[in-house]
Amino acid sequence: MEKVPISTLFVRPKPGHPTRGWLTAGPLAIPVAIGRGGIKANKREGDGGTPRGTFRLRRLWWRADRMARPMTHLPVRPIKATDGWCEDPSDRRYNQPIRLSPDHPGDRLKRDDRLYDFIIEIDHNTRPRIAGRGSAVFVHVARPGFAPTAGCVALKTDALRRLIGRVGPTTRIVIG
Repeated sequence: MEKVPISTLFVRPKPGHPTRGWLTAGPLAIPVAIGRGGIKANKREGDGGTPRGTFRLRRLWWRADRMARPMTHLPVRPIKATDGWCEDPSDRRYNQPIRLSPDHPGDRLKRDDRLYDFIIEIDHNTRPRIAGRGSAVFVHVARPGFAPTAGCVALKTDALRRLIGRVGPTTRIVIG
């Protein structure tokens, strides 16, 4: 792990492919999947857009039941079976981590498909949180073939693991 985290990550769309892009970090250029709605300046809940802007990396969530704690400069939190994310704009906990009972709907962080084996939480729509402006925007593992996301930035697992070791709370992600 490097002593000083990378200061800025840049995510740009791939020309002619609005749901794919490139993440650059210093000398690294990594292919990514982005939202099915492309990159949007006016992000709305459920629009499938990846928000345009500059954001901070807040925390790394990871599946401790599947792998050892990764080396990173970010604060780290293991994903538990009850961890979820509130995507309901009418809920006071909107766009925040929540505890979910087994019968409660919501974005569960513990998934079988491995997309959330690693999640880098970013601070999109956090200060202030505005109902309906988008929630649960993460950097996470990509689907096969870089299928579009619901608004997140997604990388292959090995690329995400390498990136995790090079970022920290002072790292910014610039999308657009």
